[in-house]
Amino acid sequence: MNGVHLETATLGGGCFWCLEAVYQQVRGVTAVVSGYAGGPGANPSYEAVCAGDTGHAEVVAVEFDPQQVSYRDLLEIFFVIHDPTTLNRQGNDIGSQYRSVIYTNSVEQEKTAHEVVAELTRENAYGAPIVTEIQASPIFYAAEAYHQNYFRNHPAQGYCAAIIAPKLSKFRAKFKSLLNPVA
Repeated sequence: MNGVHLETATLGGGCFWCLEAVYQQVRGVTAVVSGYAGGPGANPSYEAVCAGDTGHAEVVAVEFDPQQVSYRDLLEIFFVIHDPTTLNRQGNDIGSQYRSVIYTNSVEQEKTAHEVVAELTRENAYGAPIVTEIQASPIFYAAEAYHQNYFRNHPAQGYCAAIIAPKLSKFRAKFKSLLNPVA
């Protein structure tokens, strides 16, 4: 594996399709998997998660090369592409499955996550309190195959065109230096 040490960031900020589409375009990201985390039951289904029956959040597991993109960079993107001030809601998506959450995979990630939230809070970046949860990463369950690469496979679908495409534009405008040139 030529000495490359990959890390994983596990993030929830509303619909996982949105986060997946953005992080797939970040330099140094090697894989993005949409899935579920944070609920007590094993192997949740999309239908059960969407019904709010499982306690899981829609999340993405972002595998990245920290020599190309930092965890802090990934969090800065995260806080631009979703609203961290709305409890259990992102736009019209309502329910605990859409909560803003950072599941940390190491002590360093936890420290960085708390630092970023503290900085944004000091700056009053949103004009409202940040409600993003920061917790140690629970078991991650990959979502069903039809959820993977959703925007890539369905760019003209209504939700993709109306919701995801504008988030991608916002990301590309603000984070030009982090764009993967082949994305």
